[in-house]
Amino acid sequence: MADEPISTPRYTHGHHASVLRSHRWRTAENSAGYLLGRLVPGMDLLDVGCGPGTITADLAAKLAPGRVVGMDRSEEALRSARGLPGTPEGLSFVTGDVYAMEFDDDSFDVVHAHQVLQHLGDPVAALVEMRRVCRPGGVIALRDADYATMGWYPEVPEIARWLDLYRRTARANGGEPDAGRHLVAWARAAGCTDIEPTASAWCFATAGDRRWWAETWAERVTLSALAARIGELGYADRATLDSIAAAWLRWAEEPDGWFSVLHAEVTCRPG
Repeated sequence: MADEPISTPRYTHGHHASVLRSHRWRTAENSAGYLLGRLVPGMDLLDVGCGPGTITADLAAKLAPGRVVGMDRSEEALRSARGLPGTPEGLSFVTGDVYAMEFDDDSFDVVHAHQVLQHLGDPVAALVEMRRVCRPGGVIALRDADYATMGWYPEVPEIARWLDLYRRTARANGGEPDAGRHLVAWARAAGCTDIEPTASAWCFATAGDRRWWAETWAERVTLSALAARIGELGYADRATLDSIAAAWLRWAEEPDGWFSVLHAEVTCRPG
């Protein structure tokens, strides 16, 4: 079956418990470090595509008494976000459409989006909307993985198969899994200025980190929306997905095991 993008993009990961567990691991320190030096208490921030809200809550704690709004289109993810313990004062969560946000022009000092643009059919249009709600002189902060640059050791053919299946499925869903390398181009196309690119990585190489990362993907490749979509597209059968999951768990037991996820980051001005 051809890998043709669909007209209305679908969220490749879905919101299975294994996905939300993975996303709740994210913090401002491990996922938004490039932005932290620009933050000043009292700033107002919008977190676009906030998911279960752990990064959002961290940012809210750093910006208090500023107003921080986490926005996502998924009520399921927002239920998880609203259930976070010790939610900072000034933090709220709302549903919203990244292409038509229900905020006035110039509403926020910072507009942040982590792992969002890779899932959109028109990331430039989304960035134009982020520019609209960002105040003059404010900051737009973007971070997305680049799946093609992921690396691991030892070589495991089934993990290579997983990566190929993920990238094909993400593109069939209307997204761009290698979004990281496009962030500068998308920001320029949207009319952003003062673009500052950086890169950073997640690394899973200790025994505990390997086990956590492998168990997460073993579940996601067999139980989540990703698994269902792979089957729907005819890219792999259940036996193949089970073999990939088993390979992830074997890899986790390798004492020399190592996995890296490269992310591109951009901070820019709305113009």
